[in-house]
Amino acid sequence: MPKVLVVKNISREGSGLIGEMLKEKNIPVDEVDLCKTEFPSPKEYSAVFVMGGPDSANDDTYKMKNEIKRIKETIDGEIPYFGICLGMQALVKAVGGSVYKSPVKEVGCKDITENNYEIILTEEGMKDPLFFGVGPKFPVFQLHEDTVNLTQGIALLGTGTSNCINQVVKVGKNAYGVQGHLELNAPLFEEWLAEDRNLGEVDFSRKNYNGLKKEYNFNGRKVIENFLQIAGLNKNDDRTSNSSIDSKISRMEGVSQ
Repeated sequence: MPKVLVVKNISREGSGLIGEMLKEKNIPVDEVDLCKTEFPSPKEYSAVFVMGGPDSANDDTYKMKNEIKRIKETIDGEIPYFGICLGMQALVKAVGGSVYKSPVKEVGCKDITENNYEIILTEEGMKDPLFFGVGPKFPVFQLHEDTVNLTQGIALLGTGTSNCINQVVKVGKNAYGVQGHLELNAPLFEEWLAEDRNLGEVDFSRKNYNGLKKEYNFNGRKVIENFLQIAGLNKNDDRTSNSSIDSKISRMEGVSQ
């Protein structure tokens, strides 16, 4: 039976909505915490998720060097990949892009002008099956200091409305990176409030999150569901298939109103 690998870069940055959906769909999971063990070979897995963390993809440590090596093995093996925050930055680094300090640290639901952080899909992003049923723009929770420069072979699927432009990327046919935390759910958010001082004043952060929680949950679950479809792990649901969408449109056009 297909098995999925979930890699945590720090104990508090768990799988959130990803873990919820894998459990709901009875997909076996190996979850590893890189604070306690090494990133295993991806060869035995049907998909790999890499979560966020406080490291930089530029760190000259065994942990990060091995992580980038394993991500490259995942890409070379055409194993479906989904990276969030640091997992996105490490993907870019693994395929020749660069990571550097963002002009502005993005934290929470809103920027310094009190506008929601949002992802705006590019034309290519709107056509990609990862975002079927989502967009063309949607709010996202941010928690990062670094950003990325892309290189040849990396497609830009989504941009930001603040100072961090490159928000969603794609490598090859099935490797994705998302800068924002689409996996965020209420239990994960409460854990971050308790442990991550970057989030600032607790009541203010909770109020902002609660105001968008339903939308976050809908968009996050939809994108994850779409990725599982791309990875061949959601075969009972054809809603994220481009071919099925085209087929439905054709049938509708053939019906007189």
